[in-house]
Amino acid sequence: MKISKFNIVLLGLALVAPFAFYPVLLMKVLCFALFACAFNLLLGFVGLLSFGHAVFLGTGGYVTGYLMMNTGLTPELGILAGTIASGLLGAVYGKLSVKREGIYFAMVTLALAQLMFFVFLQAPFTGGEDGLQGIPRGHLFGFIDLSDNLNMYYFVLAIFLFGFWLINRTVHSPFGQILKAIRDNEPRATSLGYNVNDYKWAAFVISAALAGLAGSTKTLVFQLASLTDVHWHMSGEVVLMTLLGGMGTIFGPVVGAAVVVGIQNFLSGGELGNYVHIIMGLIFIVCVLAFRSGIVGEIQKIVKRNFG
Repeated sequence: MKISKFNIVLLGLALVAPFAFYPVLLMKVLCFALFACAFNLLLGFVGLLSFGHAVFLGTGGYVTGYLMMNTGLTPELGILAGTIASGLLGAVYGKLSVKREGIYFAMVTLALAQLMFFVFLQAPFTGGEDGLQGIPRGHLFGFIDLSDNLNMYYFVLAIFLFGFWLINRTVHSPFGQILKAIRDNEPRATSLGYNVNDYKWAAFVISAALAGLAGSTKTLVFQLASLTDVHWHMSGEVVLMTLLGGMGTIFGPVVGAAVVVGIQNFLSGGELGNYVHIIMGLIFIVCVLAFRSGIVGEIQKIVKRNFG
């Protein structure tokens, strides 16, 4: 990724942010931003709408949480295990779904995600409806205490930056150009000799693994793995984050995640807390009807229109 002055300013703001805002809230934003970026890789750059992407977020969280509680793994190994588990699940689910197109692909991903939801609900190692609670954060590399929120924040920031860099690198690589070609005109990509199903499957696996990375990290932040992370509502939220921020843009999902998490946090403590889902639904409707390019997409249009 080309390092610009803008990127340096953003990195500087991220480094000082925990001294101005509640670190746990910032970590939540970063985790969901990574999740939304992973989802956007599939939707924005391949054109595949998954209605069950939360299954990878939750799988990473459950695997990391269980291993951290029962095997004494260090945080980096626990997160790595959760990421690999989600990637493997994505490899299986991708093989079953990428041959479908449009609404059929979306429905297959939703059905497979619901299957795993009931597995996590009934499996004894997940804690059922209670989930896994009191998951230890542990010591990073054996000596950095992550029970300190400031240490944990910088660890989460490093993970987010790695995931964001990987997505950006993927999108701007020859592989990413082929993904965009498939998104824009799949028959033409096929006529050029590309095996589009293999490329879509590879993108699906990368997206699933990064979603698992976000879920594993989120589990350590909140020391909790629950059914909320694998519910279809969570899959809907990541769609909202992506569309609100700007589908097919690099920074759009980050902005969308920050807006959604910020609104939820603001409303949860007031009288409107019981109407969060209704309000988010209204925001989604306005987004689709009024500015379909999302916040970042509309800003890019304005800049291009006025400044060339």
